[in-house]
Amino acid sequence: MLIRLLVLCAGLAALSACGRSDLEEPPVDMGNFRLGLNIVVADKAEKVPISRTASPDEWEEAIRVAVQNRFGRYKGSKLYNIGISVDGYALAPPGIPVIAAPKSVLVITANVWDDAAQQKLNAEGKQIHLWEDAGANILGSGLIRGRDRQMESLAYNAAKQVEMWFQSNPEWFDIRSAAPATLAAQTAPPGRPLN
Repeated sequence: MLIRLLVLCAGLAALSACGRSDLEEPPVDMGNFRLGLNIVVADKAEKVPISRTASPDEWEEAIRVAVQNRFGRYKGSKLYNIGISVDGYALAPPGIPVIAAPKSVLVITANVWDDAAQQKLNAEGKQIHLWEDAGANILGSGLIRGRDRQMESLAYNAAKQVEMWFQSNPEWFDIRSAAPATLAAQTAPPGRPLN
């Protein structure tokens, strides 16, 4: 039984390590978008009791990097400012496979402003609930990933979901491409070896 479990863990780790980030591919159409301010606040984030701990500064840095990596690729003609607040999180500790396999989750609220007009484009903040990628959730990410890797994966997924939200509102950025993305679409984890 133990040998089967070890083989399964090794296989899942290998599959996850082979995953490619969509940042390696050409960016989607974002119309006239160019990243202006990249603001992240996490000082009021609530931690689920069983979670590993991460400081507000660590969350802010992880999400700022993910937003820069995703939105810094766009070279449109207008500046847009992104503001994200971290509302809550759970970073999975190690658990018992199948019986108790905690999963990591992040809750954020996103907003976007037209910099030149100094106008917020969304009437209300967009709250987004995020899980790590499916590969880590089979056994629980606490078993196969360290805390920093969990945060990186969640931050990557957060920036991806914000991009998909923007795509579903093409009028904000004068996006003329065909069908906008939906928030239900799957996100892929950044492709690098697990901790």
